[in-house]
Amino acid sequence: MDNEASRVNRPRQAARAAYNRMSRWYDALARWERRFVDAGLRTLAVQEGKRVLEIGCGTGYALVPIARAAGASGLAVGLDIAEGMLAMARARLERAGLPRRPPLMMADAVALPFADGTFDAVFMAFTLELFDTPDIPVMLAECARVLRLGGRLGVVALSREGGGGMVWLYEWAHRRWPVWVDCRPIHARRALEGAGFRIVRAVETRMWGLPVEIVAAARV
Repeated sequence: MDNEASRVNRPRQAARAAYNRMSRWYDALARWERRFVDAGLRTLAVQEGKRVLEIGCGTGYALVPIARAAGASGLAVGLDIAEGMLAMARARLERAGLPRRPPLMMADAVALPFADGTFDAVFMAFTLELFDTPDIPVMLAECARVLRLGGRLGVVALSREGGGGMVWLYEWAHRRWPVWVDCRPIHARRALEGAGFRIVRAVETRMWGLPVEIVAAARV
């Protein structure tokens, strides 16, 4: 097996349509990801008063604890490519009874609609690996741009580190059924280092035998 991640050939519009279709039952599908998302949030350690962006917020599972950690003096913002996902996130945020409900935006992360240095932290879970290989450094450069100096980026991603049979099988499924298996394992830590981030903490774990990287990095 070579050391390069598979490519993502699905157009953005097709991705948006797919996530709109699955938005109503996405929580059930992604339930097994939650403990890794929770671990990523603990690693990022959002503090009260901070301004935090979640990229690929989906149905808002992580956005609720992010908003609670940031508190009334901070700000949480959720961004996703699919309006159906944002509708589900909006409903979840309403149910959570947050004193300051996070704003939600539909946008593409390769061109973030925010000024330079807007945020203290950016978080994404099982999102970076949805982007095609040439788009990953573009997206990470956008994350660096909207982060203040010293701001943190938290990433949870399927990983190619260590390889193995499950990585081969997952990549085969990704190539065979790209509409349904739309992400693929990547080298998340290497991508962050290549984008100029300083790694603060990195943990490697496994989900159903598939490697997962949980990384916190700082903008320098």
